[in-house]
Amino acid sequence: MTKRTSAKYKIDRRMGENIWGRAKSPVNRREYGPGQHGQRRKTKLSDFGIQLRAKQKLKGYYGDLTEKQFRRIYAEAERIKGDTGENLIGLLERRLDAVIYRAKFVPTVFAARQFVNHGHITVNGTRVNIPSYRVKEGDVIAIRDKSKQLAIVLESVGLAERDVPDYMEADHSKLTATFTRTPSLADVPYAVQMEPNLVVEFYAKN
Repeated sequence: MTKRTSAKYKIDRRMGENIWGRAKSPVNRREYGPGQHGQRRKTKLSDFGIQLRAKQKLKGYYGDLTEKQFRRIYAEAERIKGDTGENLIGLLERRLDAVIYRAKFVPTVFAARQFVNHGHITVNGTRVNIPSYRVKEGDVIAIRDKSKQLAIVLESVGLAERDVPDYMEADHSKLTATFTRTPSLADVPYAVQMEPNLVVEFYAKN
């Protein structure tokens, strides 16, 4: 089991929140952190700790991105005109693995990364196997014909625990989705509160 595959079982408990809103989240059973010291009384976080936690939560949500990956996306968000926090969310939501997850083609963002890696996805008719590929407004994302009957796809599109956000149009009969616009923070259906403004503060000081 890879570090990232096992990470999804720990991120929720480390954060003390069900960050993906999953019914099987361990936080639904145990609200304390993982490990033998997980039940110790929580200490009050410093400003640095609060900012770090906000960064780790957002970074973990998108498949536990590496610090190098996340820092690179943040640096790009900083260069774009407008609010850096909003820009950061927009860039993260434009990742192909995030789009596949939002379209409900797969049950988790971790599965989305693997699904793209294995070559099951096309963008505007061209096969793409890079999870970090950045889609553009108007791009049509589809599952390849030979992959449409995979059990993971058939099960995921039937899940009722989350909906496709309104900045995407998904056709589950054809297993296609169109990325209609780049969302703002308020548009993204996070199961818990995300605070990109704290991420901006974190990087501004560190």
